[in-house]
Amino acid sequence: MTLQQVADAAGCTAAYVSQVENDKTSPSIASLKRIAAVLDVRIVDFFLDETSDDPVVLEPSQWATVSLPGWKADIRQMVRMVKHRQMQPFYTVIKPNGGTRENYSHQGEEFGLILEGELTLTVGDETFQVKKGSSFYYSSTLPHAWTNEGKKPCTVVWVVTPPSW
Repeated sequence: MTLQQVADAAGCTAAYVSQVENDKTSPSIASLKRIAAVLDVRIVDFFLDETSDDPVVLEPSQWATVSLPGWKADIRQMVRMVKHRQMQPFYTVIKPNGGTRENYSHQGEEFGLILEGELTLTVGDETFQVKKGSSFYYSSTLPHAWTNEGKKPCTVVWVVTPPSW
C-alpha cells in the first residue's frame, strides 16, 4: 500500500503516517490501532523483529520493547510472538504522571498485578486505586485508561487476551 492509501484508510494524513513511520511523532493508541487495522497487523508487530524465534523461556533482556513515549511507561512484551496465542503478557513500569492519554477499548479481557507502586485505573464510569499486591480484571470492550498519580514508578504485570496489541 502507498502512504496515501494507508493514511486515507486510517483517517489521517500521509504526512502524519510518514512522521509515525520515521519516529518523528508519538502517536496515540487510537491512531496506532487504526493504522494497524489498515495493515492487518497488531500494534506490537510495529515493534518486533520479524526474525524473532519463539522460545519457551525468555530473559528480561529478550523482552520486546513496545513503549509509547507519550505514556511515560516502559512496556515490555514478555513473549516474542503472539500470533496463534491466547494471551499477551507485558511487564510495564509507569513513571509518575505517566499513563494513557485517552480512554480506549478493544475486544477481550485484561488482567494485571501491581508489583510496586499504585495505579489509578478507570474502567467504564468507575475509577479504582489499585495498590501493590492487588490485582485487577476487566472486559477490554469497556472504555479504559490508567495513570500513575503517585510519586514513584508503578510496576505492573499485565495480561491481555486475546492479543490485541
